[in-house]
Amino acid sequence: MTGAHSVLRLAALALACALVAACAHTPSIGMAAAPAAPVAKPTGADREPDEGAQHDPLLSEAGLPHAVIAEAFLTASTPADNLDSPASWTTPQGQRWIITTAKKSGELVVFDGDSGQRLRSVGGKGAAPGQMDRPNGIAVVGDLALVVERDNHRVQAFSLPDFASVALFGAEDLKKPYGLWAQPKDGGIEVIVSDNYMLGADEETVPPLNALGQRFRRYQLRRQGKAWTATLAQTFGDTSAAGAIRIAESVYADPAHDRLLLAEEDVASGTRLREYGLADGRYRGRDIGAELYRAQAEGIALLACADGSGYWIGTDQFKDRSLFHVFDRRTLAHVGAFAGKVTANTDGVWLDQRGDKRFPQGVFYALHDDQAVAAFDWGDIARGLRLKECAR
Repeated sequence: MTGAHSVLRLAALALACALVAACAHTPSIGMAAAPAAPVAKPTGADREPDEGAQHDPLLSEAGLPHAVIAEAFLTASTPADNLDSPASWTTPQGQRWIITTAKKSGELVVFDGDSGQRLRSVGGKGAAPGQMDRPNGIAVVGDLALVVERDNHRVQAFSLPDFASVALFGAEDLKKPYGLWAQPKDGGIEVIVSDNYMLGADEETVPPLNALGQRFRRYQLRRQGKAWTATLAQTFGDTSAAGAIRIAESVYADPAHDRLLLAEEDVASGTRLREYGLADGRYRGRDIGAELYRAQAEGIALLACADGSGYWIGTDQFKDRSLFHVFDRRTLAHVGAFAGKVTANTDGVWLDQRGDKRFPQGVFYALHDDQAVAAFDWGDIARGLRLKECAR
């Protein structure tokens, strides 16, 4: 081979390599990204209740009718964070934040709620105030973020926007907490926490029915100066075969209708939502979606209209693409379902009803495969499912 031919061949090879690299670039924030590489299945203490299945359930095989709604954006993928649940908060300047729990790093990761840009992270793994160990569920009430820490067996409250730790509670009562819901009440804050305590050395055996009466704890928080104190107000959980929650995580309530919806994640007995009374914590003998959920019931959200109408959103955690069921707020009748183009394996969700220039009718956030947050314009969802406009 001549020297000239060698030079030409090397130049062609370099051009081919450059073209391959250009085609493999990572999608930019603000676009619906291609599916990220799947996260390796955790083992032992890192395993979640939704990670024990021998065969991953797939929406593509379920045959369930649904609309496909394109994500407004997907945050940059960060598998090392092992993200779990989002909640939103609006700063005094009007900026929307998505505050997201990161189970692996023990942090809260903050994204811009209108663009998906990562803004900061706070906390870190540990047991001291301000640190977290396996943070899971999160809720925002006023200027307070409440975070469940599974492996510290507690709930920690952070003031916003400075993320100062202002309360630690539940460590004396909670064994393996996961989810929570909160609302302003009686001059303070009411918090309901799910507790997924299990049996066996691997903590994967569901307790007998008569041991499930402590699946949920209700606390009342009261402000004392800059700090908050918590009082345990109630421990509850149905112990009948019909009403018990065998695998507990997601919880959400509708005070206007005295309704508490609890996700039953146990596939063996039938994954679904169960209706309890919010005021008394008693099972009402009614299940939602028993014939609809095929994978595993996960995050729950509520669009609450001023006239008492609205829509519940319940997550079915398929591994290829998550399915979001929509139910009528008053009747709990199923009115439709949607999936994103990318969003899969969803844990927590959050619905922010506040309209702004980016999302005039509000925005629905859903975790994507433990590594990103997806945003859906509520206007797109409403049009796709022909839902009525909500008076706020």
